[in-house]
Amino acid sequence: MDATPASPSSRSHHRQPWNKGKLTGQKAPFKPKDIWAMRVRLQQQRRTRELALLNLGIDSKLRACDLVSLKVRDITHGEHVASRAIVQQKKTGRPVQFEITAPAREAVQAWIKEAGLRNENYLFPSRTHESPHICTRQYARMLRGWLSDIGLDWRDYGTHSMRRTKATLIYRKTKNLRAVQLLLGHSKLESTVRYLGIEVDDALEISEQVEI
Repeated sequence: MDATPASPSSRSHHRQPWNKGKLTGQKAPFKPKDIWAMRVRLQQQRRTRELALLNLGIDSKLRACDLVSLKVRDITHGEHVASRAIVQQKKTGRPVQFEITAPAREAVQAWIKEAGLRNENYLFPSRTHESPHICTRQYARMLRGWLSDIGLDWRDYGTHSMRRTKATLIYRKTKNLRAVQLLLGHSKLESTVRYLGIEVDDALEISEQVEI
C-alpha cells in the first residue's frame, strides 16, 4: 500500500532554516596585517587583476555591487588613474567620493595595461558571457580564496569586511563619525553608528568631549 504523501504543513514543519549551520550577523573588518598578507601573496603570484580589486576595494569603501561595476572612466583622468573619484551608489542613488592611494593606483594601472582596457570598458570584466563584469558572487569567491591563502577562516568575513576595514580604522584613529559617514555614503549618521558597531562606551566618550 502506498504511503500517504506528507501534507504541506508537515513538510514545512521539518524544513530547515536557510541559515542553519551558517554564521550570521555583521562581518568583521580586516586587520592591516591581514590586508598586507593578502597583498603580498597576490603580488608573489602575479595575480594583477585580483591585486587591483583588493586594493581598490579597501580604498574605495564601496559596496560590492558598486565596486564590480566600475568602468575605467570612473577612476581615470586621461591615461592615468586618478587620486580621487566619485560614483553614484546603486543602493541609494547618492554620489560618494573616495581616494585612491598610490599602491592602489599602481595596481589598477598595471591591470588596465595588462588587460588592454579602454575608457568605456568595465574595470573588472567578466570572463564568461553571463555578465559584462564580474558579479558580486565571483568577488566573494575571490575573497574566500585570498583568505584561505593566508590561513583565515573565510566564514568570519565577507565583502562588507572590505568596505568596513578602512572606515573602521579611520573612526578608531579620529573618532570622526561625520567623516566616516561621508566616506561610506550614508544618508544618516545612525546608519554609520550601526555599520561600525560602535559600542555605548565609544558614544559616551564622544559625548564627553562636547561641552555646552
